[in-house]
Amino acid sequence: MSYKSIVVHLDTSERAHPRLELALRVAKQFHAHLTGVFALFTPEPRSFCLIAGTAEYNRDQENLRAERRAVLEQLFHAELGRAQVAGDWIATDEYANIAVPRRARCADLIIAGQDDPNDPESYIGDHFPQNLVMSMGRPVLMVPYVGAYPSLGSHVMAAWDGSREATRAVHDALPFMRLAKKTTVVTVNGEKSEAPGGRVPGSDIATVIARHGANVEVADIEVAIGASIGDALLSQLTNIGADMLVMGAYGHARWQELVMGGATRAILKSMTVPVLMSH
Repeated sequence: MSYKSIVVHLDTSERAHPRLELALRVAKQFHAHLTGVFALFTPEPRSFCLIAGTAEYNRDQENLRAERRAVLEQLFHAELGRAQVAGDWIATDEYANIAVPRRARCADLIIAGQDDPNDPESYIGDHFPQNLVMSMGRPVLMVPYVGAYPSLGSHVMAAWDGSREATRAVHDALPFMRLAKKTTVVTVNGEKSEAPGGRVPGSDIATVIARHGANVEVADIEVAIGASIGDALLSQLTNIGADMLVMGAYGHARWQELVMGGATRAILKSMTVPVLMSH
């Protein structure tokens, strides 16, 4: 398995260009076709009708976004040529939570950005990153809104708990792991889920990964009862110097609300390196 069709979500946020640069590097690394899907937050027109002056403000914003979109589209095609990567540009005015997943379901990997609380243009729709991960059926590489990642995938850390979601994420990330200098499989309080005298936690999946030609080691970390597993994973990333996290995403829909698991929610909020998530 490899990534031969990659989709990157683009918008008018400050981090759109760095996200494009990362996507180009990944596409070049895997000799993949890169599709840029440009989609923005689409407000409900009726929501502006009762507030004085909002029609003019909205028109000005649309003009500004149109200018940024034209610049980004030109940049996209120029960077494709420079990187010698095949690709195409798709712009849509549909609601992003509908349009982007539909386009990306036919890809091997989706690259998107973390919500940036300091940049209103990064808001694409309610729970946009979470909806991508939960609705795609494909791995999503989520890029933090701060930092640069020139060595993406040099040292991959995989969070392993034996679940279906973690299994999906590990296998979805195998192309990165095969090329990485090192992959570390990390379990949390692993012995609690192992039979007495059983194998080292994480060793079985590490063996599977190694059979794909990856250089793998295993680590188990202890977390006190009630402590944040998400925070423990972020600390471990720093401790071992990993530049990419692989993990399963946990969540479900409850009435009209999307409820994410604690570790998933913590990572999506506070990620420090790109995170490949699968559900």
